Amino acid sequence: MSAPMEISFSVPPPPPESAPASLASTPAPPPVPAAAVSCSPQPQPEPQSQPAAAAVAPSPADDRFHISVEVLLHSTSVARHEEVQAAVERMLEARSLSYVDGPVPIPTGDPFLIENVKRIQICDTDEWVENHKVLLFWQVKPVVHVFQLSEDGPGEEPSEDDTLSSFNEWALPAKEFDGLWESLLYEVGLKQRLLRYAASALLFTERGVDPCLVSWNRIILLHGPPGTGKTSLCKALAQKLSIRFKSRYSMCQLVEVNAHSLFSKWFSESGKLVAKLFQKIHEMVEEESNLVFVLIDEVESLAAARQAAISGSEPSDSIRVVNALLTQMDKLKSWPNVIILTTSNITTAIDIAFVDRADIKAYVGPPTLQARYEILRSCIQELLRVGIITYRQGCSMPCILNYSTLKEKKHSLDAAESDGAVHLSSLLYEAAELCEVNSKTADLLFAVNQ
Repeated sequence: MSAPMEISFSVPPPPPESAPASLASTPAPPPVPAAAVSCSPQPQPEPQSQPAAAAVAPSPADDRFHISVEVLLHSTSVARHEEVQAAVERMLEARSLSYVDGPVPIPTGDPFLIENVKRIQICDTDEWVENHKVLLFWQVKPVVHVFQLSEDGPGEEPSEDDTLSSFNEWALPAKEFDGLWESLLYEVGLKQRLLRYAASALLFTERGVDPCLVSWNRIILLHGPPGTGKTSLCKALAQKLSIRFKSRYSMCQLVEVNAHSLFSKWFSESGKLVAKLFQKIHEMVEEESNLVFVLIDEVESLAAARQAAISGSEPSDSIRVVNALLTQMDKLKSWPNVIILTTSNITTAIDIAFVDRADIKAYVGPPTLQARYEILRSCIQELLRVGIITYRQGCSMPCILNYSTLKEKKHSLDAAESDGAVHLSSLLYEAAELCEVNSKTADLLFAVNQ
């Protein structure tokens, strides 16, 4: 089997009146990574009040970074999304802020936003933070995405014998997946690379790029050891894209295929079940205003290497399943409003024809030291919030520093003072280092299984 290749194209530059793509942005719509505002608002100083040495002229409009601002409405809100978008844009323009991860406080003096908006947040700035970049208000053009969460839950499609559902279906963005994207911690750039790829793939097909010259299957394959969050990452990616593309597609759906329901006890029937399932997916994508995400977990069960069947170690009916799957995926390629998300724990068991069809193949391994620290930090903060764990009686709980701040303080001269925050964070850092043993064990077990 040939070594997996990764394809990651940059999004084409936007029209002259909008900002160019950057390391953390794509043309709007959809801008692909986001940022957030965490600094407290301050009145914008007059130009003449700034010292000459510190004065910096605002960048021209075409030099600004596109930053995605996600605005979640209350479930009871009936306000038009365009009106909320305009109100949030006015609110952001009236403030002098630096853009970093975190929520944007809703102004108490704005009754319209108070009544309709539940949360304003900008995210996905880890690439900027890694490079120690801070974006100031005059460098940024906020791109506001307004959405409401669907509370319907998953719907099921019964199989032929009514014992297992052939797939589960969610209307996106779903309440079940709210906050999932932010809770997943990986190496810097992984989530943004997937987000940029998916946005680029949709943009290429939407603009009518000739598929004979630039071929996009819109298939993502995430592979790695079990338990690293591949399935959750697929669901979170679909949720995030449904928010960013809400202005283009009136409806977004996630279809999670139940591979086990597609195998029949009757010879040659499995391939027909696969074809029948994809026929229903075809009916969904025929509606141009509908964006469909197809999730196939443990895809090796449907796309098993046909060489094993030829050698006699697998039933020959599996060849029909693989053939049906590849044929149906090729048919979906002609529709611009569908993305196929797949995961696998055993990539060597996947048919090479399917692997070649995947545009991007991303390895999702055990968490790095930074990810382990942030995972433990978020867990402790949540337990402190609900009061399950407490600090010493009569003492105020020091804040737990984030990974970057802790590294800076540990290497600074002030670290010798070892205040409460640094001491507590250092203990958590040591715990994150000890967790590496489990990560190495997982890698070893995965290698043995291979």
